[in-house]
Amino acid sequence: MRYSRRIALAAVITLTLTGTGAAGTAARAGERNPLSGAPVRAWSADTWRSMAAMVVPSTGLPADNIGGELDPATRARYTSPTNIGSYIWSAIAARRLNVIGEREQTERVRRALDGLARLPRHTDSGQYYNWYDPATYELIRVWPTSGAPVQPFVSSVDNAWLAAALMVTRNAIPRLRAQANALLSGMDFAFYYDPAARGADFPAGLMRGGFWVEPPEGCSTAGNYPGRGPDVYYTCHHYGAFNSETRMIGYVAIALGQVPQAHYFGPWRTFPATCDWSWQEMLPVGQERTYFGVPVFEGAYRYRGLQFVPSWGGDMFEAMMPNLFVPEERWGPKSWGRNHPVYVRGQIEHGMNEAGYGHWGFSPAADPFAEYREYGVDAMGLDGPGYTSDRERTTVDYGFGDCPGRAPQPEPTSYGDGVVTPHAVFLAARYAPAEAVAELTRLRAQFDVYGPGGYYDSVAVRSGTVAKRYLALDQGMVMASLGNLLGGDVLRDAFTRGGGERLLRPVIAVEEFSL
Repeated sequence: MRYSRRIALAAVITLTLTGTGAAGTAARAGERNPLSGAPVRAWSADTWRSMAAMVVPSTGLPADNIGGELDPATRARYTSPTNIGSYIWSAIAARRLNVIGEREQTERVRRALDGLARLPRHTDSGQYYNWYDPATYELIRVWPTSGAPVQPFVSSVDNAWLAAALMVTRNAIPRLRAQANALLSGMDFAFYYDPAARGADFPAGLMRGGFWVEPPEGCSTAGNYPGRGPDVYYTCHHYGAFNSETRMIGYVAIALGQVPQAHYFGPWRTFPATCDWSWQEMLPVGQERTYFGVPVFEGAYRYRGLQFVPSWGGDMFEAMMPNLFVPEERWGPKSWGRNHPVYVRGQIEHGMNEAGYGHWGFSPAADPFAEYREYGVDAMGLDGPGYTSDRERTTVDYGFGDCPGRAPQPEPTSYGDGVVTPHAVFLAARYAPAEAVAELTRLRAQFDVYGPGGYYDSVAVRSGTVAKRYLALDQGMVMASLGNLLGGDVLRDAFTRGGGERLLRPVIAVEEFSL
């Protein structure tokens, strides 16, 4: 399923490895930064070209995706809050990288903000719905490609990415501060916050996946946490795993002062090491600690000599995308500062050694063989079935101690047609810059994976099958990565100025993952 359509639980990764600090395998003092070469500048300009091509000229809003030749006729006829946010922060990154000028940056972002003001949204929460027509501003009620009915849904994580873009805008483009604040001030993330999600006596709550305004088919639960307006119909699940893109909801809500700081410690790092939780990927190791009055099981997984806090599916964007806006490795030197380099190392280890693809970088992406699919390193995710790295869905099962029905299974003797996505490599570049540049160079040399808008979305490395498409979300991650790495952490600085520094940094700073 597409990223903003899927409803996933979420997860977290702890690390346990020596020899790599917060800089990972980055160049040592005095060595040339591998990311400073000319190809990286070309990647920035070409990637921005794909983002600009997705924009509908009449509205200034981006489509969800576009074909590999950047033909306007191949623009998708739908967009989401995440796509619009991706375009906004990409424009800011492009300006910092000198790909576009200040006037163009300001005009593009201003038009996108004008468009956001015209989109219908849920009145009582100020939150945006999930799907709009970027050419008409209309809420999508019939899916453009299939004709299937669409019941408007309000997604917590998609609204978080849009809010992040607005928070960046108000600090990065002072001329647009009032316009960005006007949109942001109406967005109330307390609508998703269930303070009793882990029990009435547990001192931290969880976020819901989102809600419908009218009762949907299937599972939902009526409620209204702020008590403002009529009840909505919440998803039956909460986001319960920590090392996931969904932690961005908490980052935004805490930085805006809308939920308690203790919420940061509500999601599970891994789920408990008891048979009640034996559906998860493997038996975790770890210990209990308490922060801000909240007991936390600092669980970790072990994989090929590495120890870390897992993500939900073992993919790169869950683990690394929030890090584009929050300097996690700096603010949390004993948690994220240790975990992120190890997580990247695990992805490299899987692709280069365990699976033997000769390539690495696994994350949900346009599928070379279909529309969209989640890819990851199964062993590095909490989900038992896992996101797999190959088309054949080759899984692992390490068992769960002596729990019934969870004896370990033999490990795979081989893997199939592995699917890698360039955006995962860009996300990893902060912690493994030399390896990232080498992998991106290999991909371009061995496959038809580069087009007029930069790297295509994914490639199956054994068959050479390429998904020749550009996705706003994935290209936005590439632009954000390059903007931060070559532009002085432009997006991180703009996002965290104010409430992020004051309210979010203290909770991130105190935690220590299990080593």
